[in-house]
Amino acid sequence: MGEDASDARSLEEHPAKIGFRGRIRHFTWTWFTMTMATGGIANVLYSVPFRFNGLYAIGCIFFIFNMVLFLFNIVMISLRFYFHPHTFKASFLHPTESLFIPAAVISFGTILINISQYGIDGTGVWLQDVMEVMYWIDCGLSIIFSIGIYLTMWSTQTFTIDQMTPVWIFPAYPLLIVGPHAGNLAPKIASASRALSIIISGFVIQGIGFLVSLMIYSAYLYRLMTQKLPKESLRPGMFISVGPSGFTIAGIVLMGQYLPSIVPPDFMGPGLGELAGNVSMICANWVGLWLWGLALWFFFVSVAAHWSCAARGKLDFAMTWYSFVFPNTALATATFAVSRALGGNRPIQWIGCVMVAALVGLWVFVFVMMCRAVWLKQILWPQRQEDRDEGGWRGKEMAVERDETVGEALRRSVSRRTREGGEVER
Repeated sequence: MGEDASDARSLEEHPAKIGFRGRIRHFTWTWFTMTMATGGIANVLYSVPFRFNGLYAIGCIFFIFNMVLFLFNIVMISLRFYFHPHTFKASFLHPTESLFIPAAVISFGTILINISQYGIDGTGVWLQDVMEVMYWIDCGLSIIFSIGIYLTMWSTQTFTIDQMTPVWIFPAYPLLIVGPHAGNLAPKIASASRALSIIISGFVIQGIGFLVSLMIYSAYLYRLMTQKLPKESLRPGMFISVGPSGFTIAGIVLMGQYLPSIVPPDFMGPGLGELAGNVSMICANWVGLWLWGLALWFFFVSVAAHWSCAARGKLDFAMTWYSFVFPNTALATATFAVSRALGGNRPIQWIGCVMVAALVGLWVFVFVMMCRAVWLKQILWPQRQEDRDEGGWRGKEMAVERDETVGEALRRSVSRRTREGGEVER
C-alpha cells in the first residue's frame, strides 16, 4: 500500500504517461489560432497582385487544408468536452482560455472569406446565394460571441493592469473580419441592392470592432508605460495589436472601391448617388492610409519586443505562436489594399510580396514547431497550455484532474504488476 502511494505521488509530480483521454483534456480553444493563421495565408495569397502559374493552386491548397484542420479541431475539442464534460463550462470561465473562444468564430469567418475568394467564381449562382446567407450568419455570430465573451469576463473575472496583453482585444476579432468578408463577397453578388446591404453592414460592424479595439489599445499602452513589456511567453500575443488596424484597412478599402459601382442615383440624397459613392471611396482610401501607419507602428514595436528574448532563446512554444502569422496576414492584405488605393503603387506592392513570402515561411516554421511540441509534451499536457492553473483558478478541478490522471496511471501500474505476478506464479 505504501509503494502504491509512492507511485501515485511520483506520477502526480512527473506524469510521464498520460493516455489519449488525459492529453485531449488539454485541447484548448487556442488550437483554433492554427486555422485562423492557415486561412489567413490563403487570404494573402489570393491578394497578391503579381500572379504566376501555380499561385492560385497554392492558395487553394492552403484553403482546403485549412478546412481539414478546422474539422480536426471541431472533432478534438468535442471529444474533450465529451470525455471531460466539466471542461466545457470551465473553458468559458478560465481567465486565459476564455479569451480564445472567439478563435473558432474567426476561423469560421476566415473559411467563408476563402470560399468567397476561391469558390464562387468557379460555381453557379447557387453558391452566391449560400454565401450571402452565411455572411449574415457570420455577422450574427460575431456580434453574439464578442458581446457574450466580454460580458462573461466582466461578470466572472477581475483583471489587473499588469495582466493586460493585446489578447484582451481577441473577443472583438470576430467583428474585425466582417469588413474583409463583405469586401470580398459583395463584388461576387449579382444584385446591386443586396451587395450594397452587405457593404453597409460591413462598414457598421467593422467600425464596432475597430473602436472597441481602439479603446483597449489605450489600456495596452498604459500597461506598457507602467509595467514594462510582458514576460517572454506572452510576447507573441503582442502581434494581436496589429490586427485591428490591418483588417479594418483591408475591409474599408475593398468596400469603398466597390461602392461607387453599386450605389443607386439617390443614395444619401436626391441625385447624390454618384457623388456619395466617390466621396466614400476617397474617404475610405485616406482612412486606410492613416490606419496603415498605425498597423506598421504596432508591428515594429512587437518585432522589437521579441528581439531580446529570441536572442537569449527564452521563447518556449505555445499555440499563441500563431499570433506571429494571423494578425500579420492582415497587415499584408492591408498593404496590398493601400497600394490599390494609390493606383497600384509598385514599391508598396513589393513590400507586401516580401511580407507574404515571410509569412508563408513563418507559418511552416510554427506548424513544424507545433508538431514537435506535441511530441515533446510541451502542449496537450497538464499545466502546459492556456487551461493551466492561474492564481488558484480551478484549484478544486485541477485537483480532480490530477487525481483522475494519477488514478488512471496507477490502475495501469497495478494491472501490469498483477499480470506480472500471475506470470511469475505460473
